[in-house]
Amino acid sequence: MTMTEIGAAYDGRASEYIDLFGTIDKLAEQDRDTITRWRDSTTGPLLDAGCGPGLWSQELTAGGVREVVGIDASAEFVAAARAQYPGPSFQRADLAALPLADRSIGGILAWYSIIHTPPTQLPAILSEFARVLAPGGSALIGFFDGEPGEAFDHAVHTAYYWSAEALAEQLAPHGFTVGQASARQDPGARRRQGDLVATLIS
Repeated sequence: MTMTEIGAAYDGRASEYIDLFGTIDKLAEQDRDTITRWRDSTTGPLLDAGCGPGLWSQELTAGGVREVVGIDASAEFVAAARAQYPGPSFQRADLAALPLADRSIGGILAWYSIIHTPPTQLPAILSEFARVLAPGGSALIGFFDGEPGEAFDHAVHTAYYWSAEALAEQLAPHGFTVGQASARQDPGARRRQGDLVATLIS
């Protein structure tokens, strides 16, 4: 599985996705609270890794004060983000080959952007996160909470469950420590949602 394949899968359903989830008011208020609290705890430029149509990238700019880079494998999402949100900078790229300098980012938002990554390919992405993140910077990662590495059918492409504990084990070799994690299942939701904050300590 490559990011090109995942990007192409989202390209094919980009309009539908944007109609359903393309504005902040269509997303869970708890997600917005989690992301803005994390944003306000960071310093320096931020990376929205797997930015989709750019709505969280815009939220990260905090009224245009913060420098934010949004990266996604979908050309349709990047085009939509550029058209809708002039503040952040948007690029099409692979999360395993980020077009960013070493230690140039203060925080990384990876909000459900690693769910399609097969477990064997996840270390390459986490290595890139560690490379571009400044020491002391943090990553906020959203995921579907379940049996780690178990595949499930997703509307766009095969996805994988994780747990906070299993992700912490994946993050540790790259110099990250997990400081907080939570999980919930919203009414009517098919799957539990999880998130964690991992800080780069080396």
